[in-house]
Amino acid sequence: MSDPFRGPAPSLDDLADLAQAAFAALPKGFRDMAGEVVFRVDDFAADEVLDALGIPDAFELTGLYQGVDLSHRSVFDPSPEPSRVFLYRRPILDEWAERGDVTLQDLVAHVLVHEIGHHFGLSDDDIHAIEAAAD
Repeated sequence: MSDPFRGPAPSLDDLADLAQAAFAALPKGFRDMAGEVVFRVDDFAADEVLDALGIPDAFELTGLYQGVDLSHRSVFDPSPEPSRVFLYRRPILDEWAERGDVTLQDLVAHVLVHEIGHHFGLSDDDIHAIEAAAD
């Protein structure tokens, strides 16, 4: 397993670049279905987000989808806010360091695809079942 990151921890911009590369590497049909999704990388989720989700430790949340998923949109609804996928740098780096069996690029891609799955209307259980079937 080759990973280009050695030395200082990758920055917010480094993870944003990895996320953009991961999205660009997805099949065109998948990217087209995702539509206009805004990607954002922060160090951690905001305290209000963690509280709303009942997550006591900010290191437990590596990514989050915010928006109206595609399965709940209607042409009769007002135009929704843009959907957003948040990636949380510090929890991702922590998981990457703890695991040691995955490249940072692969981990960022995994979190990104997981959150896009929520954009498509999939639950965590749905996503885990798809991942288990792919193994």
